[in-house]
Amino acid sequence: MKKVAIVTGASSGIGLAAAKLLLKQGYYVVGGARHVEQMKVLTELGGKVHELDVTKESSLKAFVAFVLDSYGRVDLLVNSAGYGSFGALEEVTIEEAKHQMDVNLFGLVRLIQLVLPTMRTQKSGRIINISSLAGLMYTQLGGWYHISKHALETMSDILRLEVKPFGVDVVVVEPGNTATGWQKIAVGKLLAATPIHSPYRRVAERLAKTLKDSRATTNDVAAVIVKAAMTRKPKLRYQIRFQEQVTAKLLKLIPDRIQDRLVTRMFS
Repeated sequence: MKKVAIVTGASSGIGLAAAKLLLKQGYYVVGGARHVEQMKVLTELGGKVHELDVTKESSLKAFVAFVLDSYGRVDLLVNSAGYGSFGALEEVTIEEAKHQMDVNLFGLVRLIQLVLPTMRTQKSGRIINISSLAGLMYTQLGGWYHISKHALETMSDILRLEVKPFGVDVVVVEPGNTATGWQKIAVGKLLAATPIHSPYRRVAERLAKTLKDSRATTNDVAAVIVKAAMTRKPKLRYQIRFQEQVTAKLLKLIPDRIQDRLVTRMFS
């Protein structure tokens, strides 16, 4: 029996690449995003698409209802929707901070709440949360993005323990800087939140250059997502490249004060 996969953020970047690869692997795929017209390629490949705004309860419920009406089950949920809000904690508005958490955490959790009853009834399912190496570390001016990803990491650990008795796996994928439209949005948010005469402006300009320095591709990340989806016993966490695997291990060993010095030197 073909499995049914939900992919959020499927209009571009990692979400779109993952949805396309899952279709090639024989999944029924339902892509969700705010801009339905940008998911046309998925329908051309045999998938289904539906409008999804993860910050709106009505949109989340309508999306899950569409999936269940179409297929009656959910085997895989790939939570790829998200964006990066950068800027000094002193300067980023609380309104923007709340929106970052709504998109990167609360909307994701609400979607999980809506699909879990079906997965528990099936006694099977897999949830893949797209986090980031940012969820393992911190940098100045990365505030609310890092906070959202650290929260996502902890939430995933707790969720894994809660749903394991019901046959549901929870996996975290932690890309590094990946070539997507994410960088443009993150840099735009960073510079908009940091006025030209801000005491943080010089550091912001240096960080903006670093954010544009992408290493992995969306196809690299999609391949890891599909591996995590299809392996019988997935790892709890996946990084994309060998360098990022080493970085993830080192971050567990390096004292916080050493991390402070390393990060500060990067942008000083």
